[in-house]
Amino acid sequence: MLEKLLVFVEEYSMEAALELLLPKMLDATDYQIIRFQCKDDLLKQLPVRLKGYSSWMPENWSVLVLVDRDDDDCSVLKHKLEQAAISSGFVTKTSAAKGQRFNVTNRIVIEELEAWYFGDWNAVKAAYPKVPVTIPQKAPYRNPDAISGGTWEALERVLKQAGYFSTGLRKAECAREIALHMNIHQNRSGSFNMFLTAVQAILDKKVI
Repeated sequence: MLEKLLVFVEEYSMEAALELLLPKMLDATDYQIIRFQCKDDLLKQLPVRLKGYSSWMPENWSVLVLVDRDDDDCSVLKHKLEQAAISSGFVTKTSAAKGQRFNVTNRIVIEELEAWYFGDWNAVKAAYPKVPVTIPQKAPYRNPDAISGGTWEALERVLKQAGYFSTGLRKAECAREIALHMNIHQNRSGSFNMFLTAVQAILDKKVI
């Protein structure tokens, strides 16, 4: 049984969102979010951090690493994350044989955290009632994970047009307001659902 989940994130807004989302996913399981200064900082420190954890981390603890894809090649980025864990002596979810225990899971957020918000527009509407309810039906937003021109920029644009954040999107504030209303079982973002599935697998609620 999982005793504690350690979650590595690259930015404050992801930390703010997960502080509200993880309790909905983990029930009473303990967790700790470890935030880095940025994506480059996370990738730079990851091998050393994992090497340190491997020397003492209990078997019933697990690490979940979350990074944005941004403009990176997804397979190259995933390989870098996997190598950091494997070279530190960990078994990853991807490298584990069927039925084998794993203690590190790497997940890439495609494209950014804000795609999760577009995937649950009811939550955005609850947080910011003046936004149009029809946004998910409009062509640029139908696929939350394929919004062109930057996902957070698109969210900022929609919110500004509705009368919010006239001086610019405050990402952490936005994360807290929207995540509070998010339904983890109803999200159109494939990236969010992959994240949820990973958490469920770590909890052994679902074998995949």
